[in-house]
Amino acid sequence: MKRSYIGVITLAIILFLDIICMQLLVHQFFYENYGNVLLYMIIMIILFPVAFIIYKKEKHKGGGTSGK
Repeated sequence: MKRSYIGVITLAIILFLDIICMQLLVHQFFYENYGNVLLYMIIMIILFPVAFIIYKKEKHKGGGTSGK
């Protein structure tokens, strides 16, 4: 059974955006721009559950067991 790679690519993009937001958050915290820190923190809080939901959907896709 062929598996669609759209979910995997989407998950990788979302996790990459999460890493970028973390880097920006640390950078803004260092320069004491706390308004931007809160903005990046909110974006990260939204992105992580979306990535988890995509992971759960992709985990149940696919065909058969991995032990074959």
